[in-house]
Amino acid sequence: MTKYNVSRRSFMKGAASGLTFSAMGAPFGSQQAFAAGLADQELRTVGLSVTVQERILADFKAKSGVKAVSGKGAIFPDTQTELLSGSNAYDCWETIGERLPAVIATNKIDSVPTSALKNWGNIRDTFTKASPKWAAKNQIVGQIWKDEKQTELWMIPTVYNYDSIGYRPDLVSKEEASTWTAIFDDKFKGKTGLNVDPLIAFGQAVLAMNSLKLIEAPNPGNPDKKTIDEASKFLISKKKGGQFRALWGDFGELVNLLASGEMILADAWQPAVMAVKAQGKQCTYAVPREGYRAWSIGISPVTGTPNKEAVIAYADYWLSGPPAIAVSEQGYYSPTTNIKSIMPADKYAFWYEGKPWKGAGERGIKEGDLRDGGSLETRASQVAYWHQWPDEYDYLMKKWDEFLSA
Repeated sequence: MTKYNVSRRSFMKGAASGLTFSAMGAPFGSQQAFAAGLADQELRTVGLSVTVQERILADFKAKSGVKAVSGKGAIFPDTQTELLSGSNAYDCWETIGERLPAVIATNKIDSVPTSALKNWGNIRDTFTKASPKWAAKNQIVGQIWKDEKQTELWMIPTVYNYDSIGYRPDLVSKEEASTWTAIFDDKFKGKTGLNVDPLIAFGQAVLAMNSLKLIEAPNPGNPDKKTIDEASKFLISKKKGGQFRALWGDFGELVNLLASGEMILADAWQPAVMAVKAQGKQCTYAVPREGYRAWSIGISPVTGTPNKEAVIAYADYWLSGPPAIAVSEQGYYSPTTNIKSIMPADKYAFWYEGKPWKGAGERGIKEGDLRDGGSLETRASQVAYWHQWPDEYDYLMKKWDEFLSA
């Protein structure tokens, strides 16, 4: 039986309204074209509910001709721990790029040659060209490739975004919310939220501490031991002082707390902000003056899977366009430009080009509204750091455990 993340399912189902995959499948190919090679294959995938969605998996099964598809939505680092412990329950891991080093080092995933991907040619430059702002290893282009010539991938990117702070503009001003320090500001004590992923929480704390002139850390995504110590003390003091309404890890919990006003701002996933707006509540995604947190999710074949061809076909399906529409209309971005040719032009203009919404309202979006943060190009130019695997990961986790028990 297929498994899904129930806490987000109602939103995903609602976001599907008006979208028909079957009419948009040309870039991927017909079912008959794939059935001959995949009829004896199955796909068992595990990842975040961002990508592990029933409608997407069902559409892939119909188009690919694989005999069975199942998926499980799970939070990090739970999935990572399961795979590193030797689980053979999955063929495909839909992972976040920052966590690749942990599994590459233990031979838990296989690489995929770009020559095996029919739709790779239209990948965005973000995944092939390093920005001069950071060393290559400190951004997604330095995480996903097996070789310098870029012929084999450890992870085929499927979704990416630039994360920020979700807030209630009826309860917090734009100026107050447009900084990572807001999460830790005493004036909002007891009404803020912090994500339970330690790599996210520590990075945000370091960003805020930089702004407050408490430390000077050049790369919040890869803090050294001294920076981790200072960030740990900061986080523990805030927790003991009652700063956080919740340490959230569940999508539904985040939406409910923001919608009720119990939590007035939090580091948030953009679809959660949209889900609050869909309930008729005011909710906005901030443009933090320090910059966004950038990340990408992608597909990696689990080492030893007998269904590697199905995993590669699944990755190619993501790059074909149709599933990218589903995640784009939740507030994420597709790594492939194929989406522009198949997404309705007015919707692409809103989600990717920063242009006003046209037509009937959807999910709290009204005629003339603009996407929070503007176009993809604008948001991409305002990144504070890309998520990455910290050199001092074990030490950071030790300090995170101290924070949780404080």
